[in-house]
Amino acid sequence: MSRSAHPAGPRHGDVLPEGHYAGPPADLNSLDPRVWSRTVRRDADGVVTVGGLPVTALAEEFGTPAYFLDEEDFRARCRAWKDAFGPDADVFYAGKAFLSRAVVRWLNEEGLNLDVCSGGELATALAAGMPAERIALHGNNKSTEEITRAVEAGVGRIVLDSFQEIVRVAHIAERLGKRQRVQIRVTVGVEAHTHEFIATAHEDQKFGIALAGGQAAEAVRRALRLDGLELIGIHSHIGSQIFDMAGFEVSARRVVQLLAEVRDEHGVELPEIDLGGGLGIAYTSDDDPREPHEIAKALREIVGRECEAAGLRVPRLSVEPGRAIVGPTAFTLYEVGTVKELEGLRTYVSVDGGMSDNIRTALYDAEYSVVLASRTSDAEPMLSRVVGKHCESGDIVVRDAFLPSDVAPGDLLAVPATGAYCRSMASNYNHALRPPVVAVADGAARVVVRRETEEDLLRLDVG
Repeated sequence: MSRSAHPAGPRHGDVLPEGHYAGPPADLNSLDPRVWSRTVRRDADGVVTVGGLPVTALAEEFGTPAYFLDEEDFRARCRAWKDAFGPDADVFYAGKAFLSRAVVRWLNEEGLNLDVCSGGELATALAAGMPAERIALHGNNKSTEEITRAVEAGVGRIVLDSFQEIVRVAHIAERLGKRQRVQIRVTVGVEAHTHEFIATAHEDQKFGIALAGGQAAEAVRRALRLDGLELIGIHSHIGSQIFDMAGFEVSARRVVQLLAEVRDEHGVELPEIDLGGGLGIAYTSDDDPREPHEIAKALREIVGRECEAAGLRVPRLSVEPGRAIVGPTAFTLYEVGTVKELEGLRTYVSVDGGMSDNIRTALYDAEYSVVLASRTSDAEPMLSRVVGKHCESGDIVVRDAFLPSDVAPGDLLAVPATGAYCRSMASNYNHALRPPVVAVADGAARVVVRRETEEDLLRLDVG
C-alpha cells in the first residue's frame, strides 16, 4: 500500500471558500466516542477496530464499500431507551431508519416495538417474527393492500393520516370482521430540526391532519363514529435531528389541548399519545445530543404538567426513536482510489462508494466525520473533500474534513454514524451495487444484508 505524501492544500486555520472558519482537530487519529459506536477502538498498529476486529481484515473479507453494524452497541441503545421510559410507556423503533430481519430479531429480543411505514417493512417485520401486536403502521398514503395485510396480521395500531384513510381503514376492518386500534396523526404547527424550532404556520406538509381550523377535531369525531375503529390516541411528529426539547413542549401542549377538547365534547379520555421521533445524534464532534434518560424525563414532565393543567389523566406515552438507536451503531468503510489537489482550495479524496450508499450529504447537506482507518499518521492535516465515484458533481460523502496529507490510494477511510438512512436510502445510481451490512459482535462478523451482484441487477432487467 502506497504511503507517498501528497500536496496538502489548505492547512490549519485556513478559511474555507464558503467563508466558514475551519481548523483541524488536535489529533487526527483520535476517535470521538460521541460519534462512534461503543466498541470502536484503534489497535496497537493504529488500525480502527470494531467488536475487536480490525477494519483491514474486515475489508479483505467483505470488501468495500460496506456498512459495519455494532450489534453490542445497537442492543445497548435499545435497552437504554426501554429502561429510560419504563414499563408504563412504549418505545417504537422507527424501521425507516434501517430495517433487516436481524434488526427485527434484536428489537424483539430487547423488548422494543416496531414502527413500519410500508408493505415491505411490514413484510420484513412479520417474516422475522415480530409479534404483530407490537407493530405500528405509518404512512401518508397506505394502499388498500398494505392496510388489509396489516389488519389481517393484527398490528397493534395504524396511524391515520387523512380523512380518506379514516374511512378506508374502517371499511377494511369491518369487512374482515375486526376492530382496528388506531391513532390520528395531527399536525400541530411545530417544525423542529437540529437546534431550532418554529411554532407557527407549518401545517403546509403532506403528513397528518391539521389542528388549525378544527380539522383534527373533526377527524376524531369521524373515527369515534365508525364501528371498525378503536381510537386509542393522538400522534404527533415535529421534525428530525432534534436536540432542543422546546419544540416537544409546544407540541405536547397542543396535543393535550386536543385531548381536553375530545373529553369535553365526547366524554372520552383517549388513553395514549405518541410524540414521535426525530431525536438527534452526533454526526460530528460539534453535535451534543441528549441521553435517553434525559429525553424521557423531559417528555414525562412536559406531558404531566400539561395534563395537570387540563385536568386530564396522564395518557400512556409512546416515542419513536430510529436514528437515535441505529445511527451511531454503524460506520461505512471505503477504500481511497484517487487523491487530487486543487491549489488554494482543498484536496479531493475519491472513494469507491458515494451518493449511492449515502445520499444524505447531497440531499440534506448533511455533515459527517471521517478518519483514516487503516493506519495512523503524523502527517500535516489537509483540508479534504471526500467524494464518491459517481458521474455527478454533487456526489459528496464528507463536504469538509481534515485528513492526513499523506492519504494515498489503497488507504481505508471510515465514516461514522451512517447506521440511519444510508442503507435504507441507498440506490443503484450508475448501476452501482448496494453495499452489504455486516454485523460485528464479540470478535465475529456476519453478513446480515448481502452485497448486491451484477446478477441481481440483470435479473430485474427483463428487456
